[in-house]
Amino acid sequence: MSAFASVSARRLASAALTAGALVSVVTLPASAADHAHPERSKVQISDVQYDSPGRDDRSNRSLNREWVEITNTGRRAVNLDGWTLQDEDGHTYTFDHYRLDGRSTVRIHTGHGRDTDSDLYQDRRHYVWDNRSDTATLRNDHGRRIDSDSWGHHRHGGHR
Repeated sequence: MSAFASVSARRLASAALTAGALVSVVTLPASAADHAHPERSKVQISDVQYDSPGRDDRSNRSLNREWVEITNTGRRAVNLDGWTLQDEDGHTYTFDHYRLDGRSTVRIHTGHGRDTDSDLYQDRRHYVWDNRSDTATLRNDHGRRIDSDSWGHHRHGGHR
């Protein structure tokens, strides 16, 4: 091997090592950042049916057509045990031993029914959500406000 070929080979090897080192420096912080802050699930009020369709006759069917949907937009399940959903008048529903899977929605109905993974029931005999204006507020088990949704003259208070 000539001296010229030896110098060229060393330069090529040095350039390859430098390029590899640069790629490592650029990619390591990004992957380290991915692991440093794992994704946090976001639980939010995703929809409210505050005006039960049809006649408000206080039948269980009519009461159950009034509901609030809570969605977990994250990948991980969230334990909602002790969380509350409340209207402006103080009517409060407390989640009891309920886990909301990742990327899932649960509908909380006003009337009576059998709880499932996707439907929960407040077991009330009267409407909760005011048709003209109200605010639904979701709080975690520490009482911290997680989300709210308002309608009517209270629209500025929520995301609706």
